[in-house]
Amino acid sequence: MSSPKKRIICFAASLTAVLFAVPSFSSAGKKSEPGVSAKSAILIEGDTCGVIASKDPDIRLPMASTTKIMTALVVLENGGIDGEVTVPPEAEGVEGSSAYLKKGERVPRKDLLYALMLQSANDAAVALAVDTAGSVDAFAGMMNETAEKLGLNNTHFTNPHGLSEEGHYTTSRDLARLTAYALKNPVFGEIVSTEEYTASPGENGVSRVYVNHNRLLRELDGAVGVKTGFTRDSGRCLVSAVRRDGVLTVAVTLSDPDDWRDHKALHEYGHSVWSARVLAEPREITVDIPCVGGDVPTVRLSNYDFVRCPLPDDAKITKRIECDRFLSPPLRRGDALGTAVFYADGEEVASVPLFAEHGAAEAPGKLSFTEQILNFLGR
Repeated sequence: MSSPKKRIICFAASLTAVLFAVPSFSSAGKKSEPGVSAKSAILIEGDTCGVIASKDPDIRLPMASTTKIMTALVVLENGGIDGEVTVPPEAEGVEGSSAYLKKGERVPRKDLLYALMLQSANDAAVALAVDTAGSVDAFAGMMNETAEKLGLNNTHFTNPHGLSEEGHYTTSRDLARLTAYALKNPVFGEIVSTEEYTASPGENGVSRVYVNHNRLLRELDGAVGVKTGFTRDSGRCLVSAVRRDGVLTVAVTLSDPDDWRDHKALHEYGHSVWSARVLAEPREITVDIPCVGGDVPTVRLSNYDFVRCPLPDDAKITKRIECDRFLSPPLRRGDALGTAVFYADGEEVASVPLFAEHGAAEAPGKLSFTEQILNFLGR
């Protein structure tokens, strides 16, 4: 509840901000969600984590090499991209996709990260895990700690590569949220959007070349990642992201025999019903607040910043102005004295500070605060 000194303009429901608070508004409008072949699927807007479309998004399923999204994130947040890694014995000869690493070989950490995300190299995953945490098990613990921190309650990791193992699972909703978070890391975003990478020459003088398995980078306008995956147990898994005109869509399908088609349809649908909506131009929002005891009767507040937010095209926008009911001098131009909060269908989606457009000094022969209030009220 607001204090007695506060006034609210344009009342709207409030929302307590939490990590990955997902807007509950519907974005389908009059268009039908595309059908998909996956056991589980979801499409979200990546900057807000608002759900655009979904199919059984909370069932736990194996994730195959989309696991490596978390692997790369944990590596980047715990050591970064610089330095070299000595390939441990347990990394050599790991089954499945490989960078053909040899134990004892020294490889730039950067090259291993590109091998991990483009080549989907399982040996690179193990080498990075052991280098980061000392063992695969310890690294899996770090992955689970990160999942807990992000509120991914239906996700559990037992390895860094995604090969089938009991207790290794996620949901399409959790995987989409993880991806949205990971894409905020600029190094992660640069890696997963790269189509081809030439590694440093090895000890034999030969450079490995890694080609991204994600063909959507070449086939879908605005594609910026993210990761493919397949095992016999999981079926085809795919995480993809597309950014167009200020809107980032993230799609996840698990166990999907027609994933390329489904992802194209999901992204096209998402960008047809969501757009980056302008909520306020600079200085579009103004409010005059009484200045008691000042040399001016009121102080005007306004927004200095442009406000834009990805939202469903049919969302109803409201705003609330939060500021003191009265101001008292001295005040300076540029003081932050209020906030405009924006809501879409009752859910908080953005806010912007309001600044004083001019200052206010104390008026000559200043009365007591009580007398000033009484005078203002005409008593």
